[in-house]
Amino acid sequence: MNIQKTILNNLNELINVIHIDIKDSTGKHVHHDNFDGGHHLSAIIVSDDFMSKTLLERHQIVYKALGSMIKNEIHAFSMKTYTKDEWKSHVA
Repeated sequence: MNIQKTILNNLNELINVIHIDIKDSTGKHVHHDNFDGGHHLSAIIVSDDFMSKTLLERHQIVYKALGSMIKNEIHAFSMKTYTKDEWKSHVA
């Protein structure tokens, strides 16, 4: 299973994901002297389970879903988290 599918499956165990878009920019880093093989990912995650949650609480939910992947397989992870209404406003 690829890392994007694993992340989605893990997130779906904690929240109802309406939309997710994960970009992998690892290829841009493979020639760096300190490249350790870890993934460089950015994600947009949409869930109404984020409603009434602070940005910190939203990110804590996502990091909980990532679990040990953040220590072992992922070198860098950036995210934007939205509710469905926030996402609609963002893409409009």
